[in-house]
Amino acid sequence: MKKTILLFLTLCFYTVASSQQTDSDGSGSDNLLKELAANACKCIDSIEVYDKSRSEVVSEVSACIDEQVGMYQMGSKLLNSLKEVSKDGKRNISIDANFDKNSQEYKDYYYEMERYLMSNCALLKRKVGAEDKQSEKSSSDNPKAVDFYNKGTEASEKQQYKKAADYFEKALKLDEKYAFAWDNLGLAYRKLGEYDKAIHAYEKSLALDPTGLMPLQNLPVVYQYKKEYDKAIVAYERLAAINKNNAEAYYGIGLIYTAHLHDYEKGLDNMCKAYNLYIDQKSPYRTDAEKIINSIYTEMKKQNKEDKFKEILKSNNISFE
Repeated sequence: MKKTILLFLTLCFYTVASSQQTDSDGSGSDNLLKELAANACKCIDSIEVYDKSRSEVVSEVSACIDEQVGMYQMGSKLLNSLKEVSKDGKRNISIDANFDKNSQEYKDYYYEMERYLMSNCALLKRKVGAEDKQSEKSSSDNPKAVDFYNKGTEASEKQQYKKAADYFEKALKLDEKYAFAWDNLGLAYRKLGEYDKAIHAYEKSLALDPTGLMPLQNLPVVYQYKKEYDKAIVAYERLAAINKNNAEAYYGIGLIYTAHLHDYEKGLDNMCKAYNLYIDQKSPYRTDAEKIINSIYTEMKKQNKEDKFKEILKSNNISFE
């Protein structure tokens, strides 16, 4: 155990060395976070998402962050100790860190790095947003349909959505039970602003696979573009009914109530549910829910409803700070 600790401290000294000289203004800690977060981002970039559920991808992303948090925790404490040495001439450096992942101290460092990555690692949201789990309806036995589908996805990646839609339509003429083609046709039509066609495509996909996450999560988005917020909420509730642990459903409902319907109490309750699920699932989208909850607090405070805000947080087992 002692050898492990000594090695870890050596690594911390090495990492902190470049930050120590500029730490008088706090930039040393910033540099440390930036360097270690860059390592986490590279790790996230290496994650394969094909045929994985979102929960599987999120778990791997969390592991990438965990790899750097211990170093960040020790490095930050070392920087603080070195500052104290320079101030009063002490020669002894004492570092006490809690590496228990369930401890509040560890969570504080983890969440700080997670927030930084959400703002500075574009790959993070792209990987976590992937939902590429295959099902029996994911592909087609018709090779020509698959060829048209592949050409459609290539066009979509180039943001050539009209061409993509044409390819997906051709694929579906050959195999109308090709659920992924319906999904991507819906996405292409959404990008083109043809919302009714997008809804039709998503519903056709759901008729083939009622549990398809891609159409379930995109239907309410289309309804929001159409400013049909009640239908969007119903669509999110449809998603929640199939998977009660789907944080995006509660996040989406909370956002609609907050941003569009200005019903902050319902918005807060749903956002708290999303926040708790994100924490349980170690999803970095926790930071987005956190921001919305803070904005709701600002609005409810203006309305002299701070007590109600605290009451809703308490009912969702969230402490108020």
